[in-house]
Amino acid sequence: VQLVESGGGLVQPGGSLRLSCTDSEFTFRNYYLSWVRQASGKGLEWVAGVAIDGEVADYPDSVKGRFTISRDNAKNTVYLQMNNLKSEDTALYYCTTLTPYSHLRRDNGYWGQGTQVTVSS
Repeated sequence: VQLVESGGGLVQPGGSLRLSCTDSEFTFRNYYLSWVRQASGKGLEWVAGVAIDGEVADYPDSVKGRFTISRDNAKNTVYLQMNNLKSEDTALYYCTTLTPYSHLRRDNGYWGQGTQVTVSS
């Protein structure tokens, strides 16, 4: 699995961004997929996860109703649509094969290199 994220950038509060993550080895369709973020100086925070078939998605309360995860296994891509962004959403966002019940560690599972999201006016 080789995960590559894209779509990050600078956005104003209240704005939207859509992150994408692709797997160049075309194997991630066999995995539960999550987005995890890390703000500067803080720990890893799981923000969304989607089951293999894309039918079940999970979110923590901090982003529920604002973030939507989806996947297209035919395109080997998972997305994170982020709406009504807040300054506290500023972080480096990673795509990973970990689940909400996994130990959030960079040496556990597969991870991309991350894409930076900055929410600022």
